[in-house]
Amino acid sequence: MPADRAPRRVRITGDGPILLEGPVEVDLPDGRRVVSERPVTALCVCGSSKRYPFCDTSHRRRVRAEPEEER
Repeated sequence: MPADRAPRRVRITGDGPILLEGPVEVDLPDGRRVVSERPVTALCVCGSSKRYPFCDTSHRRRVRAEPEEER
């Protein structure tokens, strides 16, 4: 596989963002394309980020519901 076609690593975290090895281009539903040149890019999955589609750690401030067994 050519170097420019090497697989990228994607890490799905348990309760945070999706981490992508960069640089990356992200195609948004509205047709826009955003680029991150960072070595690792965090994509928001909670929808709370003010920098969407990039994570700004807003998920850390969200109140989580207690699991059934802890109630």
